[in-house]
Amino acid sequence: MHETGIKMICEYVLQDGRRLGTRRLSSIDTAFTDDLFEKLLYKNVNGEKIERRTTVNHAMKTARSAWNTVSRANPGLFPPKNPFEKMGLQSTSRETPHATFEELALFRAKAIEMGYPSLATGVLIGWELLQRKAHIFIRFVTDHYRPPNRPNHVYVINYKTSTGSWEPLLNAKGKPLYPLLMTELDAIKAKRPTGGLMLRRDVNGLPWGGKGEMLTQVERVSKKIILAASLRSELTFTSFGRHGGTTEASTSGLTETQLMQKGQWSSTTAMAHYLHDDDEAKQDAQMKRIRRRARQAKLVEK
Repeated sequence: MHETGIKMICEYVLQDGRRLGTRRLSSIDTAFTDDLFEKLLYKNVNGEKIERRTTVNHAMKTARSAWNTVSRANPGLFPPKNPFEKMGLQSTSRETPHATFEELALFRAKAIEMGYPSLATGVLIGWELLQRKAHIFIRFVTDHYRPPNRPNHVYVINYKTSTGSWEPLLNAKGKPLYPLLMTELDAIKAKRPTGGLMLRRDVNGLPWGGKGEMLTQVERVSKKIILAASLRSELTFTSFGRHGGTTEASTSGLTETQLMQKGQWSSTTAMAHYLHDDDEAKQDAQMKRIRRRARQAKLVEK
């Protein structure tokens, strides 16, 4: 995240064609950073201006921290005032919409129909394992799924903390906890004899992550699929993954502890001593979700 933020600022092209990263520090003041924030706030996507406030907020905070850290070590090279201080950054009030299980099924069907099975599998990974996009497309490799020493587990990485957890794939009786997902991942892994990223672009086999590990193409294609499936236009890839899956997990009756374990919501300091790998708890958590889906399916049939 910090690398992305610094790149966003340093690679910004000025009116004279130069990169912002080539300017002298003394030429950057508070008026300039305020103007820079406004120019970075919106990104043009297919002719439409899309706000990316959270991303730009993080970029400005990273620049502020970097300025403070390096200026303390090199006081003679930096102006006395940090232009990234006191910018009055405000978080976005837009709540990420979450998809329903039915909408997930419609998205997946349309993605496969349009030739994007990797995105169909990607949203299912996010939904079932409560994963962020970066986990799914940048860090998830074939060795993380059913390796020889753990044939009944999948390694779920927390992209933010670089920690992970082995998630059981079978219940205590040996039955699949994620039958559909496992079928798809087994098929994908069979096509990756040399290893590497589990999910790649369907057209050319390249990684979905672009320059700076940006996943713009994932959201762009996902939006195309959402519109083609006549789903709510406000939905995004993230709506089907971590947000939608977490909402379903919560309403399925998972305890707070089970949610924290499954979604890896913990600080590396305060919670590290209290969270342990526990197959039984994770199996019970997933079985609750499966039973709830079965009940809902029966209600629909009636």
